[in-house]
Amino acid sequence: MAAILVVGTRNSKKRGEILEILGDLPIDVRDLTAWPDAPEVVEDGTTFEENARKKAVELARHLNHWVLGEDSGLMVPALNGRPGVYSARYAGKQGDAANNARLLAELALLPDDRRAASYVCSVVVADPSGAVRATAEGRCHGVVTHEPRGTGGFGYDPLFLIPEYHRTFGELSARVKHALSHRGRALARLRPALRRLLGTS
Repeated sequence: MAAILVVGTRNSKKRGEILEILGDLPIDVRDLTAWPDAPEVVEDGTTFEENARKKAVELARHLNHWVLGEDSGLMVPALNGRPGVYSARYAGKQGDAANNARLLAELALLPDDRRAASYVCSVVVADPSGAVRATAEGRCHGVVTHEPRGTGGFGYDPLFLIPEYHRTFGELSARVKHALSHRGRALARLRPALRRLLGTS
């Protein structure tokens, strides 16, 4: 029987991406919908890794399962690294459209050569006792557009342009996005550890 790995998120779009990226592994990848009583982990870390680690450890102890904790966001040098760990709640709890609107407003007067940005993703795997067994990070560099483009993805994807492709993450197919994205790269680096730790060949 395949080992169970619980993805510690209630974000359906993020959960879907992780399941797509790891779906070919001989691991039973699940999400928190099967555990409605799982605690809401307070994301009060100062880095993506701190938040991912906290999710993995707290949820693993509560669920008594292997858990993959993930935290990710957008960092804009011209904004001193903001939105950073506050990416999902940059405009409060109003959602992606409000977050995107705030980001565009703050960058409105900046020329293209000052609109560089990086997506960052940290992933942490904890065993059922809550011990951290593996970590990985992925980054993807791009530019913030002047207006949303495309309807794919989520978060800041319609604003995050990959210069080499002349497309935003909102315009690229899921397959291409997974190959290029911060989340895809972090999970690719995590794959050897997942195979080793969860007993797959």
